[in-house]
Amino acid sequence: MQAQTRLNLSLLHQDQALFSPHLFLVTLVITPTRTVLFNYSLSQKRTLYLNLAFSSKLQFSARENTERKRRRTRGTKMAFRAMISSRATQQSKWVPSAGVARQMSSWFGHVEPAAKDPILGVTEAFLADPSPDKVNVGVGAYRDDNGKPVVLECVREAERRIAGNLNMEYLPMGGSSHMIEESLKLAYGEDSDFIKDKRIAAVQALSGTGACRLFADFQKRFLPDSQIYIPVPTWANHHNIWRDARVPQNMFRYYHAETKGLDFSSLMEDIKNAPNGSFFLLHACAHNPTGVDPSEEQWREISHLFKSKNHFPLFDMAYQGFASGDPERDAKAIRIFLDDGHLIGCAQSFAKNMGLYGQRAGCLSILCDNEMEAVAVKSQLQQLGRPMYSNPPVHGALIVSTILGDPELKKLWLQEVKGMADRIIGMRTTLRENLEKLGSPLSWEHITNQIGMFCYSGMSPEQVDRLTNEYHIYMTRNGRISMAGVTTGNVGYLANAIHEVTK
Repeated sequence: MQAQTRLNLSLLHQDQALFSPHLFLVTLVITPTRTVLFNYSLSQKRTLYLNLAFSSKLQFSARENTERKRRRTRGTKMAFRAMISSRATQQSKWVPSAGVARQMSSWFGHVEPAAKDPILGVTEAFLADPSPDKVNVGVGAYRDDNGKPVVLECVREAERRIAGNLNMEYLPMGGSSHMIEESLKLAYGEDSDFIKDKRIAAVQALSGTGACRLFADFQKRFLPDSQIYIPVPTWANHHNIWRDARVPQNMFRYYHAETKGLDFSSLMEDIKNAPNGSFFLLHACAHNPTGVDPSEEQWREISHLFKSKNHFPLFDMAYQGFASGDPERDAKAIRIFLDDGHLIGCAQSFAKNMGLYGQRAGCLSILCDNEMEAVAVKSQLQQLGRPMYSNPPVHGALIVSTILGDPELKKLWLQEVKGMADRIIGMRTTLRENLEKLGSPLSWEHITNQIGMFCYSGMSPEQVDRLTNEYHIYMTRNGRISMAGVTTGNVGYLANAIHEVTK
């Protein structure tokens, strides 16, 4: 095999006709017998035509080293200089790479604008609308009955206690141990033997999104041939998370469009047909976007089938407390799986149930076979986080641990989260009653049958577009209504608009 020297060169050509620089990346593969040049224009997507032979238009000089020196250095060292002329232009100039960066018009001219996020883009459109009648029921963030953002009183009190005692030191790579401890109690139970036996590998995460991404990266690194089964439908960002972690995705049926409820038989069939030992993403409660959860008995059947198939469940628990108003009740699915002897993963978020949207406070936990395994898994989760964000933020962690670790503040939080859930439940009832009073020919009982922050209305994308264009009502095009954005002041207007586009 001939020794090769590969050189990556940058050619900046000043086009005399256009008075604009074009960057050409030129790769030379040099062997003792031939020289080959590859080239491409990044800025104009034009080919630079070159003479590929030794001639007056390509001058090359090189000195070969001795065979002994070539063996010692594992390659051929060559000194060269080259001048290249092009048919397309009259003047070319070689410049160093650093000079290219200063002289070229743009490094990133080929980058296309990203598509708008299907959820966050709703708020952007809402904010740009000057209409006084506009209503935003798109993004899943809680609002009071005046449509205003809410800071819970327990959060205000926690911040008062933290003030003056807060330093800005780095947290450990795994995050706040106090926050993690309290998060595990909330998910696994106050007196969980799994916590006492130190069988849970847990790290602080950047809310639920960060927890899911950490798990996806962990899955890819240590089970590289595995896949993830994701419900249809699901939160749109779930697909992005596992896509970017390069974990193949499969879907399992979940929602029945005609009944606007759970497609339980199809769900069970897909779980049964999945290969043994598959990973499944499950919503612990208040399924997003449908608001449809399995009953307790259905969860037990799902757990038993998982056990027989040796599947691994990752529970995304973004709404603990928002489904029923009781965080313990909303953790029932997880507790059923634990009682049945499963190993599980759990991605927790405190964005919704504590209103800490911008604090990015969450936790990822993985139940392991024993303490030694948990120590190893935690160490690897920390290593995954290190190059992404080094260590997690401190302020949100302090708020969570202060609230959950203090009996008085935790009691206040439980009251406030129940109050938020109750207001949403009340708005469901009012919206359904208003639609029925308008004489709608459709059944709207699914509005009150579904639970949590979202109502999966059943409206088509075209009907949603009419709501936006004719009534300035903003929601995602899949018909998902964020019930947290419905108030006594806008529920009548919303019901009338829905009636008009669906009758």
